[in-house]
This record gives sequence, structure tokens and C-alpha cells, in this order.
Amino acid sequence: MGQLKQNNFYLAEEKLGTLMLKYAVPCIISLLVGALYNIVDQIFIANASYLGSYGNAANTVVFPLTVIALAVAVMIGDGCCAFVSLSLGKAEPKSASISVGNAVVLSVLSGFLLTFVYLIFNEQIISLFGGTVNRQTFDYSKEYFFWITSGLPFYVFGQAMNPVIRADGSPRFAMISTFSGAVTNIILDPVFIFVFKMGMKGAAIATVLGQIVTALLAVWYIAHMKTVRLKRPSFLLKFSIIKRTLSLGICSFLSQISLVAAMAAINNMIRKYGAADQIFGQLQYAQIPMAVVGIVMKFFQIVISIVVGMAAGCIPIVGFNMGAGMKERVKRLFSMLLCAEAVVGAASLVIAEVFPRQLIKIFGAANESTYYTDFAVKAFRVYLCMLVFACVNKAAFIFLQAMGKAAASTMLSMVREIVFGVGFALLLPRFFGLDGVLYSMPVSDILTAVISFIVIINAYRELTDKSVKICTAKNFS
Repeated sequence: MGQLKQNNFYLAEEKLGTLMLKYAVPCIISLLVGALYNIVDQIFIANASYLGSYGNAANTVVFPLTVIALAVAVMIGDGCCAFVSLSLGKAEPKSASISVGNAVVLSVLSGFLLTFVYLIFNEQIISLFGGTVNRQTFDYSKEYFFWITSGLPFYVFGQAMNPVIRADGSPRFAMISTFSGAVTNIILDPVFIFVFKMGMKGAAIATVLGQIVTALLAVWYIAHMKTVRLKRPSFLLKFSIIKRTLSLGICSFLSQISLVAAMAAINNMIRKYGAADQIFGQLQYAQIPMAVVGIVMKFFQIVISIVVGMAAGCIPIVGFNMGAGMKERVKRLFSMLLCAEAVVGAASLVIAEVFPRQLIKIFGAANESTYYTDFAVKAFRVYLCMLVFACVNKAAFIFLQAMGKAAASTMLSMVREIVFGVGFALLLPRFFGLDGVLYSMPVSDILTAVISFIVIINAYRELTDKSVKICTAKNFS
């Protein structure tokens, strides 16, 4: 009980800047390291001359399928994180422990279910995400897909437990567990790909072994939690808590799953309009647009990992202070977060616009034709030209979720990824061909920013409402 009181006082009274650093930095590192799994695979694959852009394209095809698994994991994990924070803010530790126990069970069941579905429908799924661009890409995709799928139970569990560990007051351990898995992957990738010449299979096995390391560390932590005390009844599924937990995590799920829908649309438009292009319509170059857009998305994923890490790191702080009725404190945190996200977006934009050739060299450009590099430069500069808006939009989605506003957060995420992301990816290529795929991203971010601005203003008005009683640390003593 003493640990709980100390943690409550800290979240209620500590300087917001200090809290952001403590919670956001480990979260950012955790997400960045998590993102490195697929990115590192692609870097080593791209620099293996016997895989090249075909392997790169295959990685791009399979990547959305891992995002689906991540979507399920973050729905469970982020929802549990928000629920636990709100429960602790309301002094309801029993509800918090049931939520964690249920999250453990749901993540395990979900991982095995996804593996089962993926293995049964593997060829149909690969085709759906553009893997039929040419035969070699399809074969590489199938090989990579099988081995990645075998590790999904570990991946889902490890990713779901990461935000739960942060909610328990251990963001550093969450970071270490993810970092350990990624380091395992980074060490094994070059060994399997370059030494043993295992190709796509080697890259996938290295990734799975890293995920197993992260999952095992999560198991250890769950057995030794600090603030939340787990007992056997905690693992008995309770529908009312599951419903509330998943409703709080639905925005995280939709932001990921809708990204999958957008990637499916983009990959298929690349395949369709690339075939009509004078250069990329040639069989030996057909895989280049898909490989390049996949690389640009990886850079974007690094940026978004920082952005989401900053916002997600604030979830325990926001949830606790909202639960305690400390709205002015939440409002100040929101302002700090939006400013920080805009700065990250601006810095990333400069890198994407000024150094695209240097970025593409990391992904094996030396082994490819000039068409590969030229299209990559255009893709970086066009696709990512509205990064500042993209960063601020994402921060708004997550912060609203942390405030308990699942409906508004979900609406914004759906509009961005489904209505705009998928809609413009399907529409613009009809007028601009392959370039239309690149235009879909900035157009979507501009329009979403207009809607986000309105929602942010309304959130500020609510947080300024003086009718709500403000709590202090005395309530927690």
C-alpha cells in the first residue's frame, strides 16, 4: 500500500516536465527498439546482394501483417494501461489487478488465434498485400511470412505487456525488455543472412528469437509487479472489465489496423499503376516502387515511434490526473505534448527533405539501378512533406484516448486512416498515376489536421471547466 501511495503522490505533484521525461523517454526507446525488428531486417536484406530489392519488396508485403498483430497487442496493452491508471487514480486497485490478469490471458489467446488464421490463409493474405508483383517477390514473401507467423504468440504477448509494465510504474524495465529482444535480432540477423546464407528465413528466425527474449522478460515482470498485485482470480475473464479495457484501447487498435488497410490499398495501387509505368512496367524493375515505399514507411515508422512514445508515455500521467479530477494539470501537459510533437515533426521533415539520398543508401541503393534511387528521393520528399501535421495528429489521438475519450479518439483515427488514407490512396492514382500514391499521405494529413484542430479546441474547453473539483496530493495520503 505504501508503494501505491508514493506513486500516487508522484503522479499528482511532480513537475510535468519531469514526469514526461521519466515516462516518455523509456516509452520512446521501447517503441523505437520495437520498430527496429522489421527495419533491421530490411536493412540487412537490402544489403544482401542475393536478396536485394526483391527481398525488400517481400519485407514490405509482410510488414502490414505484423502490424495487424501489433494492433491486437496494443489494443489489449494500451487499453489495460489506461484502465489501470484511471483505476489507481480512483483508488480502485482490485479493478486494476483484474484488468492486468485479463490482459495476460487475452494476449496469449489472440497470439495463437492469429497464427492459426495466418497459416491457413497464407497465400491469399500475401496476394492481398501486393505480393504478386512478380514471382521472386512472392516466393520471398511466402518464406518470410511463414517464419514470422510462427513467432506471433510471443510478439503479441510481449507487445501487449509493454504498456502494462509502464502502467505499473516501471517504464525502464519495459524499455529493457524490448531492447534486449531487438539486440538479439540485430546480432543474429547478419549471422543468419551473411554467414549462413539463410536469406529471408534467417531474417525471420532472428526476429522471432528476439521476440521470445522480450516475452520471457515480460513473464518474469508480471510475476513480480510492484503497484498492481496479481492473484489467481485476476486471470478469470470478467466481461465488464474486458469491455472497458478494450474500449480504451480501441483507438490504438484502429490506428494500427487502419494503417494496414491504407498499406493494402497503397501496395495494390503500386502494383497496378507501377505496371502501367514506362520504367516500372518492365519485369526487372517491377518490385522497385513497392520496395521504396516500404523503406519510406520505415523512416516514417521511426518518426511515429518517437511521437507515439511521447504521447503514450503520458497515458499513466493523464489517466491518473483525470481520474483524480486535476484537469488544469492535464491541460498543461497537453500543451507541452503538442509543442514537443511539432518540434519532432519539423526536425524529421528537414531530414526527409534534405537527406533522402543518404537515407536510401542505408537500404542497399548501391546494389540497385538509378531508377531505385531516383524514385526513392521523390518518395521521401513528397510522401513525407506534411510530417509536422502527421505528428501533431497522432499526439491528439492518443492524448484523447488517455483522457478516456475513446469515441473522439477513434473517430479521428478512423477518418485519418480509412476515409482519407485509403480513400485518397485509391482515388489520386486515377489522376496522377504512380505519383498519386505518394500524394495520398500529405493530402490526408492536411485534412486531418483541420479536424484535429477543432477537436483539440473542444478538449481545451472541457479541461478549462472550473465546475470540477480539483484534487491535491492530500487525497492520496
